[in-house]
Amino acid sequence: MTKLSDTQAIILSAAAQLEDRNVLPLPGSLRGGAAAKVVGALLKRGLIAETATDSQTKADAALNRIWRNDEDGRAILLHITDAGLAVLGVAPEVANPAPSGADEAPSAEASQDAPAEAAPAPKARTPRTGTKQAKLIEMLRTEGGATIEEIVAATGWQPHTVRGAFSGALKKKLGLEVTSEKVEGRGRVYSLPRD
Repeated sequence: MTKLSDTQAIILSAAAQLEDRNVLPLPGSLRGGAAAKVVGALLKRGLIAETATDSQTKADAALNRIWRNDEDGRAILLHITDAGLAVLGVAPEVANPAPSGADEAPSAEASQDAPAEAAPAPKARTPRTGTKQAKLIEMLRTEGGATIEEIVAATGWQPHTVRGAFSGALKKKLGLEVTSEKVEGRGRVYSLPRD
């Protein structure tokens, strides 16, 4: 099982929710040496990859949309790989594979100018069996649901990663609506409608 730091999990989860699988922009104040360290670790493990574009747009830390420029000045973007998706328990879509080279890469201008509201409606996906995401769904569909603490114990995720999975993988990717209620003796319990 691949262990991720909280920051790595946030970066991969955010990229997995995008159709183009773009890792950029990185979250919050992750810049400079810290960004290089986190991105370097993800690149080394093959969870993200660099993609060269034909664009000559310069990398700008303030915009955080282009990772770096190669020796020819081409913009280099970052995207989550199928291995990165697998770590999250998300099956890659065959119809929309991640860019694998400069010919297929989106232009840097397109990713900078594309408004977030223009994203297409999420496509329903089915998690692979035996993954943490499948375990999460199973727990939420059981009689009585599950608490954050129970899910953390079963998956090894951090509490914020569980909450992110509720809104990202389950709601946005799979179209599932997680509900919650306070239950005496257990605290807040989360559940999904059972099939």
